[in-house]
Amino acid sequence: MASVRFETVSKVYGADSRALSDFSLDVEDGEFVVLVGPSGCGKSTTLRVLAGLEEATAGRVFIDHTDITDETPSKRDIAMVFQNYALYPHMTVFDNMAFSLKMRKLPKEEIKKSVMETADILGITEYLHRKPKALSGGQRQRVALGRAIVRHPKVFLFDEPLSNLDAKLRVQMRNELARLHSRLKATMIYVTHDQAEAMTLGDRIVVLKDGYIQQVAPPLEVYNNPCNRFVAGFIGSPAMNFFKAVVSNNELSLLNGSLEAAETANGIYTVGVRPEDILVSPQGQFSFSVEVVETLGNEKVVIGVTGSGEQITARCRPDVDIHPGGELHFDVRMNKIHLFSVQGDERKI
Repeated sequence: MASVRFETVSKVYGADSRALSDFSLDVEDGEFVVLVGPSGCGKSTTLRVLAGLEEATAGRVFIDHTDITDETPSKRDIAMVFQNYALYPHMTVFDNMAFSLKMRKLPKEEIKKSVMETADILGITEYLHRKPKALSGGQRQRVALGRAIVRHPKVFLFDEPLSNLDAKLRVQMRNELARLHSRLKATMIYVTHDQAEAMTLGDRIVVLKDGYIQQVAPPLEVYNNPCNRFVAGFIGSPAMNFFKAVVSNNELSLLNGSLEAAETANGIYTVGVRPEDILVSPQGQFSFSVEVVETLGNEKVVIGVTGSGEQITARCRPDVDIHPGGELHFDVRMNKIHLFSVQGDERKI
């Protein structure tokens, strides 16, 4: 296993298409780091630069304190798992997994032992004689993982490997990856646009936007203490609510009510409130008109519009009697609100 360091890496395509800007990140030996962000934010480009599939326009890349910026992909000792599996269709599962070991001219018994051990870890021993077309999506993804594991690389790279799977299988494979990391103690860098994957898999999350790192922190810290409005709105499902508010003389005025805001400078702010921090109560001082009610079994997600025209989403118990066209009263957990500056979007509280 190995540590990884990106040192002010930038990647520019053509004259002005900038995919990465001053990207600096240290990944510790054995750490599971997840890169998350919207499409086009630079996630996959980061992996490709590390793997040597793209050349950095500026900056340096290190593995175990060795500068590998100018090394060829074959010299970097990295295994990459892609979204589309990239299996050889004419080969059996065994041969797909053994291919890289055969290319290194390892003894047949050593190859067989490595493949069988890896297949046992992934639960695909019974499929070793099959070809990829005879496998399900989840089984193919396990084979792709197995092909990477048998190489015992210094670093594993995952480029949205679960995005082709259905919802139930994604959850199952997510659990498999978590167990795999726990067992191998390997350095893993994982790319996804799915925040659920980021929150459940990562030791740390790297949130990207337009090629720039927005925040690097453990999942709960990113969730509870987002550094700016973008991170606050991107991490969390349903997304955080945002309202305009004014602070004057230690009082925060928003929607059709007010809250105490001691030691907060007077001014105009954007207030962020997560749906679970909206407390449904018949005596609540705030209210909104209900437009949509999503019944999910264990909870209801209620979407509506405030009197000032701002959209709002709340989570409540499944037994709350609420229907579209009704009015929902609520209070807000004051210790859970987030204040952001209106112009710079930086977090203030």
